[in-house]
Amino acid sequence: MTGSQQAAADRPRAAGPQAPFGRMLTAMITPMTADGGMDYQGAARLASYLVDEMRNDGLVISGTTGESPTTSNQEKERLLRAVVEAVGDRATVVAGVGTNDTAHTIELARQAERAGVDGLLVVTPYYNKPPQNGLVAHFSAVADATGLPNMLYDIPGRTGTKIATQSLVQLAQHPRIVAVKDAAGDLGAGSEVMLTTDLAYYCGDDLLNLPWLSVGACGLVSVVGHVVGDRLHEMIDAYLSGDVAGALAIHREVLPVYIGVMTRTQGVIMTKAAMAMQGLPGGPVRPPLADATPAQVEQLRTDLVAGGVKLSGVSR
Repeated sequence: MTGSQQAAADRPRAAGPQAPFGRMLTAMITPMTADGGMDYQGAARLASYLVDEMRNDGLVISGTTGESPTTSNQEKERLLRAVVEAVGDRATVVAGVGTNDTAHTIELARQAERAGVDGLLVVTPYYNKPPQNGLVAHFSAVADATGLPNMLYDIPGRTGTKIATQSLVQLAQHPRIVAVKDAAGDLGAGSEVMLTTDLAYYCGDDLLNLPWLSVGACGLVSVVGHVVGDRLHEMIDAYLSGDVAGALAIHREVLPVYIGVMTRTQGVIMTKAAMAMQGLPGGPVRPPLADATPAQVEQLRTDLVAGGVKLSGVSR
């Protein structure tokens, strides 16, 4: 070993960028009963599984994956309380509160704070496509409404509007806007924001989990964390410890799962199908979503097995 190599080996390992909500989070589905009602006991059971077995540092509740567009305010509040009671002493609980109505979003934010959550996920207002100064005003008003830290959710493919780099730089000045969940996929723009602000970035697109870590993201808000959260946690640990080859190996191992859950059809649909295969709470999706077809279920089974997921009656 050369002198420079020895010096590098002797340096303490970087702890990685600050992660205000933990590094490995899953955007949890909302379990439903057979008749389409909320399964609160199932939600508590699933939350415990994701924290205890899938090694999640935190859970996002009532995000898009949690079918937030089709759950009521009252259902959201009761769901949050069930999850906080189940895992709030050993994992962060982040409440999805974003809507395309600032007043309604503030109402949900305050409701979530009363329920005892650790933070808020606030998606870009959708459909009405506000201008950038409108976005800044919206996110600032929501952050002003509670004492909780906020994670902004940038997903222009669903909302129709991207949060501009300059808007994020401006919003970073707010003491309670601390993070971004990025599903815009622009690593260059995100790198610029991370360079010029203290905002923590979380990857919100599973196929880009490792690339986002490579440019400075602090962690993941995953959907496939329902089934491979433990391995994604290992991937994060490997990357941050300097084992890039090990992180890449895990990325490649779980690639069939990324594809099966996230690209065959809508992610909520496939995740609930995967939960059913594992005997975990899930239940049906609410309309206008539609449950996975038999053909989709069989393809998902193939994808999960290829990605090393243990299923009932199937050996890994």
